[in-house]
Amino acid sequence: MSDEKKQKSASSSSAPSRNLIVTTGEGQTGHLIAELLLTDDQFSSKLAKLQVATCNPEHQHIKDLEEKGATIIPCTPGDLEGTTEAFEGAGADTILVIPPSVDNKLEASKEMLQATKDAGIPNVVLISSAGCDMAERDAQPRLREFIDIETELMAAKGDTSTEAGHSPCIIRAGFYAENLLLYNKQAKDKGKLPLPIGPTHKFAPVSLGDIALLAAHVVTESGPHGLGDKVRGQLITITGPMMVAGKELAEAASQGLGAKMEFEEISEEDAQSLLDDQAEISDAEKEYLLEYYALVRAGKTNYISTHAFHDITGTHPTEMTDFFKTYSDEFKPKKRKTKK
Repeated sequence: MSDEKKQKSASSSSAPSRNLIVTTGEGQTGHLIAELLLTDDQFSSKLAKLQVATCNPEHQHIKDLEEKGATIIPCTPGDLEGTTEAFEGAGADTILVIPPSVDNKLEASKEMLQATKDAGIPNVVLISSAGCDMAERDAQPRLREFIDIETELMAAKGDTSTEAGHSPCIIRAGFYAENLLLYNKQAKDKGKLPLPIGPTHKFAPVSLGDIALLAAHVVTESGPHGLGDKVRGQLITITGPMMVAGKELAEAASQGLGAKMEFEEISEEDAQSLLDDQAEISDAEKEYLLEYYALVRAGKTNYISTHAFHDITGTHPTEMTDFFKTYSDEFKPKKRKTKK
């Protein structure tokens, strides 16, 4: 082989070939992951094309991703045939499926996975939820439905009629620390974090940025069988690095903010009212949060899971004190005026 051909061969073999679809790009999770993939050289250099599937192409998050170089794939809920055709036309070899925060999350997720299967996309990564395996179907149906979504993905592995899902990975994300931003009004006005998590049991909130970083590594890892061997077939549970009960959460907030913060134990009824009054999220998301708090009260979240995050990313998850430092403007209590 001539030197020119060798150089051409080496160049083509090193060129990025991964064609990735990220679903639910209008949501916070999908938007942040796609943005990271588009703007960070360590990931963008591995992608030949990034496509974002959405049911809301006019959403500002979608417009932002399009401006950054993503190709947008509009999808219509309930139109399996149309979504399948869109996925086939995308020519993708990898898809990151993010269940949407809607009332019919299970049906919508199954539709995306069925379209993935029908389109024959071999590498499938699913964002699931930590705690879904601990949830009771009658008591925590919003959490438990993630098990049904996972089952839908894993079933494809044994289906010899399709290549779809033969290189899978499931990421069970823990409680997003950003959910605490829903209580920033109480934090600013009263210096309190009101949560229905009980006085003693603990949980380990994880930064959304860490979820995005882990997912970006997973979807860009390549190996002889599709996804990289260290992530292919893995069931990865990721939490934050610190278990906290309410008082410990408040202590971490106080350290990170440089201001006194207290934990306030509230009832589930008060938590529901608080979310209804000030949380601009779907009813399904509110139900999910209340169910997760119930898991905390039951002692089913007394663990951390960070080894996979470290092994895959080479870094450590965000400490809670650093999380509060990052969002100090959102949480820091207002200074009270003193009478002279």
